[in-house]
Amino acid sequence: MPADVIQTLRWGHDALTAVVEIHPDRPVALRGLAAPGGRAAGGAGAPAQPLVEVLIPGAGRRRASQRLSETAVGCRLRYAGAEQSREGGWHVLRLTLRDDGTGLAAELTLRSYEGVSACQAQVRVTNQGTAPVLLLGVTSFAAGFLGGHPGDLDVLYADSEWLGEGRWTRRPLGELVPDLGLDGHGQHGRGAFALTSSGTWSSGRHVPMGGLVDRRTGEAWVWQIEHNGAWRWELGARRDGVYVAASGPTDLDHQWSQTLAPGESFTTVPVSVAVSPPADATDSPDETAAARRADGLEGAVAALTAHRRALRRPHPDRATLPVVFNDYMNTLMGDPTTAKLLPLIEAAASAGAEVFCVDAGWYDEDGGWWDSVGAWRPSRTRFPGGIEEVLGHIRAHGMTPGLWLEPEVIGVRSLMADELPKEAFLQRGGERVVEHGRYHLDLRHPAAVEHLDGVVDRLVGELGVGYFKLDYNINPGAGTDVDAGSAGAGLLAHNRAHLAWLDGVLDRYPALVLENCASGAMRMDFAMLSRLNLQSTSDQQDFLRYPPIAVAAPLAMPPEQAANWAYPQPEMTDEEVAFTMCTGVLGRLYLSGNLHAMSPERLALVRDGVRLHRALRPDVAASAPCWPLGLPRWDDPWCALGLRAGEVTHVGVWRRPGADERVVLSFPHLAGRDVRVRVAYPRQASGWEHSWNPATGELTVTTAVAAPTARILHLRPE
Repeated sequence: MPADVIQTLRWGHDALTAVVEIHPDRPVALRGLAAPGGRAAGGAGAPAQPLVEVLIPGAGRRRASQRLSETAVGCRLRYAGAEQSREGGWHVLRLTLRDDGTGLAAELTLRSYEGVSACQAQVRVTNQGTAPVLLLGVTSFAAGFLGGHPGDLDVLYADSEWLGEGRWTRRPLGELVPDLGLDGHGQHGRGAFALTSSGTWSSGRHVPMGGLVDRRTGEAWVWQIEHNGAWRWELGARRDGVYVAASGPTDLDHQWSQTLAPGESFTTVPVSVAVSPPADATDSPDETAAARRADGLEGAVAALTAHRRALRRPHPDRATLPVVFNDYMNTLMGDPTTAKLLPLIEAAASAGAEVFCVDAGWYDEDGGWWDSVGAWRPSRTRFPGGIEEVLGHIRAHGMTPGLWLEPEVIGVRSLMADELPKEAFLQRGGERVVEHGRYHLDLRHPAAVEHLDGVVDRLVGELGVGYFKLDYNINPGAGTDVDAGSAGAGLLAHNRAHLAWLDGVLDRYPALVLENCASGAMRMDFAMLSRLNLQSTSDQQDFLRYPPIAVAAPLAMPPEQAANWAYPQPEMTDEEVAFTMCTGVLGRLYLSGNLHAMSPERLALVRDGVRLHRALRPDVAASAPCWPLGLPRWDDPWCALGLRAGEVTHVGVWRRPGADERVVLSFPHLAGRDVRVRVAYPRQASGWEHSWNPATGELTVTTAVAAPTARILHLRPE
């Protein structure tokens, strides 16, 4: 290519355009990634962040920093070819880059589904040289954000932990990445705002997602790292704007490094990015409503939701979405017996449940099961007639039987700890890793896989189990140094072997329903959710604290995968029963509670909630979320979630203790239209009033009903 020729490569479809700039003397850069109407034309307005970053010890970074931007190899990679293709509904772009200094070649693959303004990115690095190369970090996605200045951008991220999952924050990026006057210094910045997660709890500290919104135009990017292990993403300032870099494990954060011998390749974890077009602010006299209309965050989330549905593994559960009753939460709490289960099974069936899952403890003989798990054989003392009696009772009442399982761990007191070879466990320095009384299987080893396959085959084939709650309650740390050049590399290989094992289970049992659980939602990532059917969103036992978790969940997953607990109890008031039922209705209803001890009136209230949820399932599975009060904060007195499904918008509204009697909900997509508002649940309840303002697209809700109180509303344009 002549030194003065700059090429522009355009790729995409009607819903998404990517613009790649190819320069003979500079790194290849993504100069635009936008939906129709967005700034996808490229040019000087977009940062020239290198398209792929590769960190190796022999070259390091171009300038001293701890960033994943401006690595020496990334700055030297040059264009070596491109290929565009169609694979079913997917548009695919493969870009090949090469660094002559090291002999490393990088192939970036972008995939985007027809009609969806999102794409998935993944990089394969191959050593085409003659000497081994040690990798310390490789980005899956790296690009400048639309030329935006930090002062004009908001960053979106989520803290997460046990009992408090998905606590989203939206802050001006300038508070995190200050204006340092880089132009005056003639250099890019050195700092970054970075989030990481270590070990195997991919969402144990933060949800593996992030986002940027331009307050001037409303354009937004939202990204997710699709990995069931360690990851990093960062935002930083360059002289020409703001960049985003996302990756799986790195040497800096996760003790990950991998040597590539000549001819060997390494492939990064996938990262998906969804974009929204600029949204026009209407001429509303209400500035707040106009500002919300101009915000493209919900558009980007809608695109990401559609993208996730296109990526998910086909499964019959996606069409049926059966209601699950689980005996654990605030009910049996890991202490099941035949005597306790039989009346619960009958009550769950009468309430409308379609799956009954026997949770933890079904294998326990001595009351100390935590550090003795691993064989997964039913208890003889808890079930005098055998667990077959219980599972048969579930089937006799028209429900699918399910069991709790924590497959990746072996308790230190379990017989399986000695029956399996030491090499079948994660190890450090020759010792099996122990965390909270458990060893952790290494699914790279065939003995570990054979053991788990045998467990599943026995429980499905002999007991007829059709549903597994796959729990995961420990985090083994950096990884394993057995047969790996680094602990992080051993863990990454195990993570990928775990996904391969799940694929194998579903290949053998295509109708088997698998729930993703990890002490609630400590592994809430799309590597898992692309395969598993539903996600337990929390272990939170306080029904008053659950609404912000349920309201935030559809940002991290499609609404139909968000298994939000509803655990009504006999001692609750009618309003409290309705409050907890509302938490489950606009997602994947995950029912529990001592229903067998309820009065007929309270049980009827539960049945009505289940009936509504079952009627809404087609809408939930096709919906896009919206947040009429903005993303929830943990202590918000009012919480609200909307699901847009065609013309109708289903809305859950929760009033928690301390809330005022009045709240104003914003629905920009309905502004300018007359809307009929109906209380869908609880049907017979009174005490809530509402008024619609078509000019601003706002619904004012007023209630004197004492908190806690909640309602499900339907909004439909006239």
